[in-house]
Formats: sequence, C-alpha cells, structure tokens
Amino acid sequence: METVNHLPQTKTRLYFIDMARTVAILLMLEGHFVHDSLAAVWANDSYAAYSTWKFIRGFTSPTFLTVTGLVFTYLLLGNEHLKFWENIRVRKGLKRVVELLFWGYLLQYYAFHVLQCIAVGILTIILIYGVYRAIRFIPLWIYYFIAGLLLFYSYLFFGKLGSHYWPTNAPAFVQNIFHGPHSEFPITPRMGYTMFGAMLGTLLYKFKAQVKSYGVIFGTALLGFLIYIGIKPTFLWMQSFDFLSSIPLYEMDWLYEKLGMVLIVLAILLALETYVLNIQKENLFLKIGQNTLSIYVIHMMLLYGSVIRFGINDYLHEKLGPYEVIPYTLGFWLIFIVFVYYIDWIRAKLKFILWPMKKYSSLLFGIKL
Repeated sequence: METVNHLPQTKTRLYFIDMARTVAILLMLEGHFVHDSLAAVWANDSYAAYSTWKFIRGFTSPTFLTVTGLVFTYLLLGNEHLKFWENIRVRKGLKRVVELLFWGYLLQYYAFHVLQCIAVGILTIILIYGVYRAIRFIPLWIYYFIAGLLLFYSYLFFGKLGSHYWPTNAPAFVQNIFHGPHSEFPITPRMGYTMFGAMLGTLLYKFKAQVKSYGVIFGTALLGFLIYIGIKPTFLWMQSFDFLSSIPLYEMDWLYEKLGMVLIVLAILLALETYVLNIQKENLFLKIGQNTLSIYVIHMMLLYGSVIRFGINDYLHEKLGPYEVIPYTLGFWLIFIVFVYYIDWIRAKLKFILWPMKKYSSLLFGIKL
C-alpha cells in the first residue's frame, strides 16, 4: 500500500517498484469486485477463465506485502550513516504505522486486515533494524531472511488450530493478529512476505549500481521460477530425513510458491523498465502505484460500505455473469484512474482538513514539514 513515500528522484531511481504497486492495486480492485459480484454458478474452477483469474489473484497480496518491505527498507538504508532516531525514515515509518492502524481499524474495526498487517510489518522492520544497529554479528539481510522463514514456518502451527484461537484467553483483537475469529491477514504467516521484501530491499540497496543488469534480472526470474517449481519436491525430499519426517513441510509450499511468483513479476517489471519502456519521468500509471493507500480506503467505502455502511456490493453481490462483470470491472477501474488523475486537485481542495492532520501527526514524530 501507500506505506512509504515513493522513491526519490535519483540516478538509481527504480520505477519498477511503482509499476509493481500499480499492478498490485489494479489486481486488488478487480479481484475484490469480481469475487463479490460474479454469480456463484460461474465461480467454478472447472472454467478455465475463472481458474486463471483465481491463480493471478493469488499473488496480489504477496506482491503488496513484499514490495512494502522492499521499498521501506531501501529508503531506510539510505540514511544508514545517521543515528537510529535521527534517521527520518524511522520516524516516518512509525508515523505510517499509526496511520495504517487508524485506517485499518476504522474500515474494519473487528478484523485484522491487510493495512494492519503492513503496519506491524513496517514496525517489525524498524525493530529488527534497531537490533542490527546494536548487534552487527551477521548482515542485515540475514536478519530479515530468518524472520521470513520463521513466519512462514509458523503456518505449520497456526494452520492447524482451526477454531482454537491463539493466544488462548486473549482478547479477540489480539488473537486476530495471529489466529483469531477475524484474522483476515494474520502476521503468521503473511508478514513473512514483508520480511522477505525487506531482505530484497537490503540487497537492492547494497547492489543498487548493478540492479538493472541482465544478470540480476535473469537471476531474479530464475530464482523465482526455481522456487515455484522446486519448493514442493524439495520439502518432500527433506522429509525423507528421520529428524524431519514428522514435520509436514509440504503444507507451507504454497507460501513459497507465491513468493516465487512475486520474484518473477518483479523481474519482468524490471526488465520492462530497463529494456522496453525507457521511463524518463513519472506518469499516470506510476502515480496510481504511489497512491495505493488512498485508493484502498476509498474502494473499501465504495464497494463494501465501510464506515458509511452502504456500498456497491449491496446491489451486485453474486449477480453478474462473466460477460457483465468485465465492463463493470473496467468501470470500477476507471473511477480510480480518474481519481488519481485529479488527486492533486482534490488534495488542494481538502487542504483545510488534511493540513492540520498532517501537521500535528508530523510534529508528534519529530518530522519537519
């Protein structure tokens, strides 16, 4: 989501990040709209078009979560020469955590959803970075790599709990963070994508001069492909060892398969930026990716009636056929494309409301405007 400012204009400007966020938010918009409006009779894996759509939809949120970790960590390390609290990205990150939690619980006060998951992910990235600054016995990317592995591995425990919520006897809003009655995006295991994104952001910053090289692009795509096709047989092979035979590693293969797909998507977008598109300045397509939080909040209100309790889904829930859902979805997209096109004008008109909020929240975290 719009969890951090877009990347600064430098000679190492990486437009493929904004491209990835744009692709992810557009997929999310059509994913939510189609999922809720398509008639149940057509929501069947026996239809090739539906199964293909479902497959693509499956790596939308992993892309968001991974890119969030990548971008935030990349920017965080840009001020590594400063002391921890002097790093403006630490304070901006904490401010963003509060904003995401506010909007997340305002939209769905009873659930732990994607905004809250991103917020806790950013907070965890900052905390791990703080630990790394104090204890530098291993490279930073390994800290994030281990965190990602542990979070994915946690699925083997939480995935079996069913209706037995954890922590036991804790309030529902705490249980929802891990495994509760309304855990839409629990950190265990989904925050693992944010940690792997932070790992990628660390490596991206370290090797930023080579990031657009053929070797990096091809290597990223190849790694993603090998993870996607190889993780299941690898886990099955690992279970042939006696000390691992009782651990059903294969049950978490889907997490790594989606991570592999994210790497392939990022490699494709990086290749497009490097060899095809020749992007020299920002455009409307990139601007969509830079305003994902605003888009997410408004789409929740329009589609589901969050806050206002009256949305499009009240009229169209499971009522559209496959030939109807396509133009409706394109129209839904068009609403947000127009919104982003005029977003600067809209913000200028709402400045009397937005400016005081921005001013006092920035002062709270010691951020100069």
